[in-house]
Amino acid sequence: MGNKNLILAGVILASLGAQPALAFKQETHKRFVIDAVEFMRTHPDITNYAKLEAVAAAAGISVNQMADMIGQGAYDVDDFEDTFLCGAVTGDCVLAPVWGMGSSIVNYTSYWHFQNHTRGADAHGNDIGGYDYSKLSVKGDVDNMAASWLKGDHLDDGAGGQTGWFGAEDSEYESYQVTEANYRQGGYSTYSMYKDFENIPFQPIDNLGQYWYSAFWAQPTIQTLGFTLHTTDLLQPHHTWTTSALNHTGWEAWVRDYYDSENLNDDALVAQALAGFPSLSASSPEIRPLLTKGGEISYSMGGVVLSSTDHADRLAVAKIVVPHAIAMTVHILNHAMNRF
Repeated sequence: MGNKNLILAGVILASLGAQPALAFKQETHKRFVIDAVEFMRTHPDITNYAKLEAVAAAAGISVNQMADMIGQGAYDVDDFEDTFLCGAVTGDCVLAPVWGMGSSIVNYTSYWHFQNHTRGADAHGNDIGGYDYSKLSVKGDVDNMAASWLKGDHLDDGAGGQTGWFGAEDSEYESYQVTEANYRQGGYSTYSMYKDFENIPFQPIDNLGQYWYSAFWAQPTIQTLGFTLHTTDLLQPHHTWTTSALNHTGWEAWVRDYYDSENLNDDALVAQALAGFPSLSASSPEIRPLLTKGGEISYSMGGVVLSSTDHADRLAVAKIVVPHAIAMTVHILNHAMNRF
C-alpha cells in the first residue's frame, strides 16, 4: 500500500486547510460521505472499514478527517469552473446565467449532473442520456427560462473556431475539448452537437462519476474519490426525471433542513438499502452499473416530489432515497479500498 498511500496522504494533507465554497445541496453530498464512513465503522463485518482505517493511518490522519476530505470532494463538484456557454451573437463565454443564484443553475457545470430515465439512449451512444432540453419529458420554468436565455448559445471550445457574429469570441475554457471529452467515456461526439443550447445532449452523470473513479483507480487520491461521490445526485429524483425546475431547489433544501430531525440517515434503512445495488468486480474500475441502479431507484420511487411540497410526501421519498444514497456511497468506498 505504500506508494499509493503516499499519494493519498499528500493530497489529504494539502486539503486539510481548505474551506467549503458556498443538487442535493452541497453540504448534503458531504454528509452522505460522512454518514457512509460512520456506517462502515459500525458495521466492519460487512464493509471494508478495516482497509479504510489502514489507509487513513498510513496517510497520518484520522478516519474522521479522511471522511471529511472525501466529503469535501463530493461537495466541490458543484463549484467546478469547467463549463462555459458562449453567446450566439456576442461570443461572450460565461460560467453561469446572471439569474442563476436564485435557481438550481448556479454554474453551467450542473448540466452534466443528470441521467434521464424518462428516455432511452442518446446521441452519444449512452444507454441513458443526460440533460437535453429538446428531449425533456418533464420541464418547468427554470428549464424554459434557460432555453430561452441561451437559445443558439454554444459550448466554449477554446481555439476550436466557434464564434459569435462577426468573429467575436471571448473564450474562457476548452469545455468541449476537456470537460466533454472527459465525460464522453467511449461514446461518440461531434462539436455540432454543442452549437445550440436548446439541443445540446449533455453527457450523463454516470460518465462523470466513471471518469473520476477511473482517475482514482489509476492514481488514488482523496480528491478524485470525492469527486466520484457527487454521483449521489442520482438519488435526487429531479436528476433522473431530469428537470431544473418543478420544486428542484425546494426539495433539496428540505432534505438538508430535515436530515437530522427526521433521521433520514437511519442505520437500519441504510443496511436494507445496501442489498438493492449490484455487485461489482473487485479488480475493475467500472462502476456505472452501480450508479445507474441508484438512478433507477430515485426515478421509480421519487417522482412525487416534482409535484408535491407536502411534508409527508417528501418524507416518504427521503426515507428511500437518502439511505440509498448513503448505501451507494458505502458500496463505492468498499470497492475503492480494493485498490490498496
